Amino acid sequence: MDYIRWIREKVGHEKIILVVAGVIVFDDDGRVLLQKRSKIEELWGFPGGMMELGESAEETAVREVREETGLEVEITSLLGVYTKYSDQYPNGDKAQPITIVFKGKAIGGKLKIDGEETHDLQFLHPDQAPKLFNPQSNDILEDIRQQRTTVYR
Repeated sequence: MDYIRWIREKVGHEKIILVVAGVIVFDDDGRVLLQKRSKIEELWGFPGGMMELGESAEETAVREVREETGLEVEITSLLGVYTKYSDQYPNGDKAQPITIVFKGKAIGGKLKIDGEETHDLQFLHPDQAPKLFNPQSNDILEDIRQQRTTVYR
């Protein structure tokens, strides 16, 4: 079931709460994996996406990384939970995302760029990362730079 499509059919573009999960994938050099989300604009962020009914946050995060990057990941810890944000998507949908972010490492797979959700993938040192596409992603990046853990906002 595509939960987001189902709920949007009922509420249209009204603001809803969405649960989002992702993984900050670190390589052996301490760099983080960033995903370019648009072929036109410089919209960079971390791999992750919306939870489907019946999934845990961990399952969502692992699935989304696999779908968006081609990598199989292992969760190593919780980075944080980010809750006080507001998003408006290009199609007009509004949401308050509850974002659960894990730290992890690749244990298999191969980086792939699908040209739909993912237009580029790069491992970058956190201090060299560009500005990311939304406030919560920039806060997550700053928490990584400051080596914070178990963050809640």
